[in-house]
Amino acid sequence: MDSLKILIVEDETITAMDLRETLQEAGHSVTAIARNYEQALKAAKNNPPDLALVDIHLEAGSTENGITTARELVAQHRMPIIYLTANSDFQTFQLAKETLPAAYLLKPFRHDELKLQIDLAYHYFKYNQAQTSGYPVSGALYLPIDKGHEKIELKDVLYLQADGSYVKIFMLKREIPHHISTNLSHLAQYFISPNFYRLSRSLLINLEHLERLERNHLFLINHKTPIQIPAASRKELMKKLTVVRTK
Repeated sequence: MDSLKILIVEDETITAMDLRETLQEAGHSVTAIARNYEQALKAAKNNPPDLALVDIHLEAGSTENGITTARELVAQHRMPIIYLTANSDFQTFQLAKETLPAAYLLKPFRHDELKLQIDLAYHYFKYNQAQTSGYPVSGALYLPIDKGHEKIELKDVLYLQADGSYVKIFMLKREIPHHISTNLSHLAQYFISPNFYRLSRSLLINLEHLERLERNHLFLINHKTPIQIPAASRKELMKKLTVVRTK
């Protein structure tokens, strides 16, 4: 299961705390707990999540409050939405269904079911993104550089590194990285082919250029600076590679 950044939109404190504990036990991180529309949109802008859990009935009492929030979250940043609700009436379900959620879970939720639904929702989201989105799986990409757009070949990208409000893009045949004014979570949506791997919150590497792997560092071809491997990411990284093991 991938470790995801998840936004919780829930106005009941006890439920929100229970959700956060369940997610953290599953290896996910919670970007924020929002109680209403305004808090949710602000939280998603400050730290874009991979997925959002949204209670349909938020404070202010409007049935559509959670649905409207989910709709605006997706418009601001593409992500799968999982609805949580204690109300299973048909009208509410029909309204929620129009926003194409990844799942619709009734409270009280079962912890194991929630974990599975999150995994399935994100897996399907990434698969569907690769199949139907306008983002290239391979080929060229045009970066906003110097008041225009400059072409790069995805196969020549070594890695992407978050740097404050910018992202550095290191290229195979270029000493100085490109600086793009955006966050890594947003830019990563354009690097969705299997060879691009999110090593950490601040690093996205191209495994095609991985030349050497050590216990705590990895080395990319034609790039002298070693890249530190977070301890929490090493096991998952090894699963992506065909490694010969000795007896």
